[in-house]
Amino acid sequence: MIKPMPPEISLEALVAGDRAEFARLVDAYSDPIYRLGLRMLGTPQDAEDVLQNTFLNAMIHLPKFEGRSSLLTWLYRIASNEALMLIRKKKPEINLEDVSPSESDEDLKPLQFTDWSALPEDELLSGEGKQTLDRAIHTLPESLRIVFLLRDVEGLSIKETAEALNLTEVNVKTRLLRARLFLREQLSSYYGERLAHEVQND
Repeated sequence: MIKPMPPEISLEALVAGDRAEFARLVDAYSDPIYRLGLRMLGTPQDAEDVLQNTFLNAMIHLPKFEGRSSLLTWLYRIASNEALMLIRKKKPEINLEDVSPSESDEDLKPLQFTDWSALPEDELLSGEGKQTLDRAIHTLPESLRIVFLLRDVEGLSIKETAEALNLTEVNVKTRLLRARLFLREQLSSYYGERLAHEVQND
């Protein structure tokens, strides 16, 4: 579940156009919005663009916010749209609707698995390990990456992720499964090589 709105922020004041209240909202949620933009697009400049455009759009549309979802889910929806629009501009050949919810789990099985339990915990959590994970996330197809980031990195529920991306929950689950298996295969290759190296040096 995503974090609730900080208690000092008043939704009524935001909807009424209170600038000081909006500044508190920006302070509270800039970090996760920037982080999402950076992980989706890969550059600080693009992440800044996503951040600025997200809160600019939020300011414009807050008077019409009906509260059907949480305010943070709504901000993630705006940020996701901004990130995906930037991707479309930079890479118009990318198909962001390339995952069908009817695909079977059998079709999604990865080619390689490694038993990571043989590796010490500090190896999994090392700076190099985290960098490898970040690189693997960035190789995800964009339509899978945004789902993985919202659900598994930012901690939204399946329902909240579906609301943020205007997808069905079934579609979110399908994309999330594909993303997780893709990442597990990528990391299995990396840690498989590490394990082989450990064995050779024993």
